[in-house]
Amino acid sequence: MSGKKAAIFLVIFLIIAAVGLSYVKWWPYYQKTILAATTHSIGPSILGEHASSTPSWHAAWSYAIAYFNSVWKAAVLGILLGSLIQVLLPAHWLLKVLGKTSFGSTAIAGMAAIPGMMCTCCAAPMAVGLRKKNVSVGASLAFWLGNPTINPATLIFMTFVLSWKFTLIRLFFGLILTFGVSYLANRFAKDTKPLDMEQVISHSEENQPTGSFLARWAKALGMMLLYIVPAYILSVLLLGFVSVWLFPNLSGAAAVGILAVIGFAITGMLFVIPTAAEIPIIQTLMSFGLGGGPAAALLVTLPAISLPSLLIVGRSFPKKVLLFVVSSVVVLGILSGLAGMLIL
Repeated sequence: MSGKKAAIFLVIFLIIAAVGLSYVKWWPYYQKTILAATTHSIGPSILGEHASSTPSWHAAWSYAIAYFNSVWKAAVLGILLGSLIQVLLPAHWLLKVLGKTSFGSTAIAGMAAIPGMMCTCCAAPMAVGLRKKNVSVGASLAFWLGNPTINPATLIFMTFVLSWKFTLIRLFFGLILTFGVSYLANRFAKDTKPLDMEQVISHSEENQPTGSFLARWAKALGMMLLYIVPAYILSVLLLGFVSVWLFPNLSGAAAVGILAVIGFAITGMLFVIPTAAEIPIIQTLMSFGLGGGPAAALLVTLPAISLPSLLIVGRSFPKKVLLFVVSSVVVLGILSGLAGMLIL
C-alpha cells in the first residue's frame, strides 16, 4: 500500500471513529455529566431489586433486554470499528506503533483507549481487530482494558455520585491494570523475544487479504458477527439468569468482611454491565448495607472484563494470557476491596 493511500485510509478510519463516538459516547456523556453534577445520580441500578432468591429465565430475559437497550449502539460501533481496523488501518503503521512488546507500545495503546470510553464487550471487537493485524498482546490488552477502566467520563460520574475516594481507588487500580498488567501479559505470549520489525511488517503486508475493499470488509465483518454475536447474547442471558446468586442481599458482618470482598471480586470479574453501570449498582447495594470493601472490589472488577468479553476475545489471545488477565483482575479487585475497607 502506498504512503498516500495509507494516509487516506487512516484519515477515513479516524473520521468514522470520531463521528461514531461523538454520537454514541461523547455527547450523551456530556449530558450525563450534567445529570450527575446536579442530581448526584446517573439513574437506577440495572440490576433492579431482586424479588426472589432463585434464578429465573424471566429475570435473565429482563436483564438482557435492559443491557442490550443500553449498549446496542456502542456494540454496533465496536463491531464496525473492529472490522474496519482490519481493512483500513495500514499494517506497517500499526506494527511500528503498537507491534512491539515494549512498554512504549503498551502505553500508546492505553492512552488511545481513553477517548473510546467503551465498555469491555464493546471494546473487545476492536481488540480482536488489532490482534488480527498482529498488534502485540500488551498493546491490544491495554486498549481493551483501558477503555472501561480509565474511562474519564465514568471517573467524573463517580466523583459526583459516589465520592472522590472511589474515584482515586478506581484510577489507581485502573492504571495498574491497563498499563502494568497489559505490559506483563507480553511475557505469557508465545514469542517474547525481540522481533525484527521490518521482517514482521513485510510478512504482515504479504499476507494481507486480497480483493476489493468492500469484499475484504464484508468478510471481516461477517467473521466478527459469526463469532461474536451468538456467544455474546447467550452469555448475557446466562449471567442475567444467575444474577440473584452473584449479587446476594448481604447484611451485618457478612456485608463488610473479607469474604464479601473476595466474592464480589470474582462476581465483578464475571458479570457484564454497560459503561458506568457499576456506579448505580454500588450506590444501590451500599444503600442496602454493603460495606466499602466489597463495593470497592466491584468498582474495579465490574467494568474491567466479563465472561462475554472473554468469550469475544478468546480466539485472539493465548489462553495463558487470558488466565493471567482474569487472575490479575480478581487480585486487583481484592486489593481494591482492602483499600476500600481502610478509607471508605
